[in-house]
Amino acid sequence: MRVSDFDFFLPSDLIAQHPPAERGDSRMLLVDRHTGNSTDAHFRDFPAQLRPGDLLILNNSRVIPARLFARRAGLRTQHNSPAPTGQVEVLLTQPLGNDRWRALVKPGRKVPTGEHLIFEAPENRVEAPVNRVPQVREANLGIRAQARTLLEAKVIESGDFGERTLQFSPTQDFFGALEQLGHMPLPPYIHRSEEDEEEDRTRYQTVYAGANTHGSAAAPTAGLHFTPQVLEQIKARGVQIEYLTLHVGLGTFQPVRVEDLADIRLHEEPYTLPATTAEAIHKAKSEGQRIIAVGTTTTRTLEHIAAINRIEPHSGTTSIFLQPGHRFQLVNALLTNFHLPKSTLLMLVSALAETENQTTTGREKILRAYTHAIEQHYRFFSYGDCMFLS
Repeated sequence: MRVSDFDFFLPSDLIAQHPPAERGDSRMLLVDRHTGNSTDAHFRDFPAQLRPGDLLILNNSRVIPARLFARRAGLRTQHNSPAPTGQVEVLLTQPLGNDRWRALVKPGRKVPTGEHLIFEAPENRVEAPVNRVPQVREANLGIRAQARTLLEAKVIESGDFGERTLQFSPTQDFFGALEQLGHMPLPPYIHRSEEDEEEDRTRYQTVYAGANTHGSAAAPTAGLHFTPQVLEQIKARGVQIEYLTLHVGLGTFQPVRVEDLADIRLHEEPYTLPATTAEAIHKAKSEGQRIIAVGTTTTRTLEHIAAINRIEPHSGTTSIFLQPGHRFQLVNALLTNFHLPKSTLLMLVSALAETENQTTTGREKILRAYTHAIEQHYRFFSYGDCMFLS
């Protein structure tokens, strides 16, 4: 199959630029994966779509303020000197352990291997995130306020398309520093006068993100619809809720650069499968109950652990690419947002819509559902509406 087979036209005014006024106040398209038939609904109807005995699995990874601005150490200036030049943008995309991170750097041509980067917060900015450009001018003085170095990193490896591996100097509270320095890594199709806003700190984060599961460079967006009240309603229906962790990384930001699906290679992303979730999966499979994934990240993790036959507590990495023709071993249904044209996520959803002995392909079913969603003015992408494919 060709990547162009998954293209569709989306009017730009349907790309959600802000979350709905209230979390969970979203529309939901119900799609029968066997027939392709669709029904308009709202996310508040989601608990009613679940059955007693279902197992609902969510990704509890926490999004970090991963978009940072740094300057090259060789361009360091003294206090009250003109503002520094050579500023670079750094997007942390994957934790590698031992204070190392994979990142995208712009402009990459100015940041070779061996370069040192300095991440500073102005003195008058302690608890709140810094402005887009980490420098300020004191009122009526026209001079640069003293900046504090919060993080330092060395580029230890270079890759294509601005990819870099950074070795950060040890710090007592790395994620605390990110909270002061960083911006939420909103996708490039969200166009704002400001890079991010205060509401993004909470709304671009699931309500169930773990306290110690920092690491995602993008939100597992299907989970953004959930509220504590909805989770309680689901439990009240006799549905078991469990979690896994997959840190969303570089693949979210990189476009597909090949035309043949057979040539697609995804970046590895780290995941953790807890013991309680592994046990729940075994129980659901043995009892013939449905396993419902919230989001494509959860789906990829579940199908990866099935492919390697390791449904037990462990951590690892996955680069699994789910495309039409894949036979799903664990996931029976999926709650997901609407995805970009020609994206691997759209291919994944199309794969789940494939059923045996059907004359209509999964791709055709999903593109037909997307056409309906466009005609009915559903909101698309990260802050948009959702689809339940079952």
